[in-house]
Amino acid sequence: MHPALNTRLCALLGVQYPIVQTGMGYVAGVRLTTATSAAGAFGVLASATMSFDELARAIGEVKDRTDTPFGVNLRADQGDAADRIDLMINQGVRVASFAQAPSEALIKRCKDGGLFVIPSIGAKRHAEKVAGWGVDAVIVQGGEGGGHTGSVPTSLLLPQVVDTVDIPVIAAGGYFDGRGLVAALAYGASGIAMGTRFLLTSDSTVPDAVKQEYLSKTVTDTLVTTQVDGVPHRVLRTEFTDELDKTNAVTSMPRALRNALAFKTLSGEKWSAIVREGLAMKRSQELSWSQVVMQANTPMLLRQAMVEGRPDLGVMASGQVVGVIDDLPTCEEVVDRVMAEAETVLSALTGP
Repeated sequence: MHPALNTRLCALLGVQYPIVQTGMGYVAGVRLTTATSAAGAFGVLASATMSFDELARAIGEVKDRTDTPFGVNLRADQGDAADRIDLMINQGVRVASFAQAPSEALIKRCKDGGLFVIPSIGAKRHAEKVAGWGVDAVIVQGGEGGGHTGSVPTSLLLPQVVDTVDIPVIAAGGYFDGRGLVAALAYGASGIAMGTRFLLTSDSTVPDAVKQEYLSKTVTDTLVTTQVDGVPHRVLRTEFTDELDKTNAVTSMPRALRNALAFKTLSGEKWSAIVREGLAMKRSQELSWSQVVMQANTPMLLRQAMVEGRPDLGVMASGQVVGVIDDLPTCEEVVDRVMAEAETVLSALTGP
């Protein structure tokens, strides 16, 4: 392997290749996480859409299937976040990743237990803050990325962050091949994170009909809407999401309340726990009460598509990179392909 591809991220994560599979709700389950880690990259379980007991079982299943390192992604504002961290510590999980910046207290809890902490950030100032709190690396997601996203493209955000912090930086948003990996390394990143590329593999449990919906899209077939959960969210453009994007706070509230009730039934959470999480979410993300209620839309609308196979009734988080993906390889094939192409590109750049 070219020495440039053996980065400090590889040493931190204990993996062969500087590639991370992101923790996508209802997508990054046991099968995808295991397949990614077994391929030499770093798999991440998505726990935000799991109950505590489901997470405990999932961690056990991944450990039964592979002895390679893996991580768990969780929401910092979940009411049982501390309990989940303790579970991860006890089970020997390597990394706690966060979709939004965790508090300094949660970071300390992780690190005191031997967990590495890697939050996702979308602004330079957020990277500076969490680096000051002692995180081990950051995932920098540019506006091209799927799910919750900002407006600054990766090509501008990445060099800003690399020049600001002295910890490994993982580039996300727009990556799918070896050329992208080399470009990220040239900017100063220590590796890349990919979501949509790993979603579109044969190891992903997303229903085939939904995968075909993704494969039919171009780079302009996504939209960023605040009508999923009150904050900017990049999803595939469909008739459903076009109609959803036309709603407002008044017309969207009944749907959000129905989804809140459905999520309570599905998760088994008590109203007291849901209210506590809502209050924590309101404080940490500076949301309005209507946005807090709308947060229930995310798991339910994602579930409709990603689990139930109904893209006509749900949303499909996606990066713009969906438009340049046209196949469904295994995770191993994706990783091998990215690394082989990166080797070829580096050799062409540096000569014999």
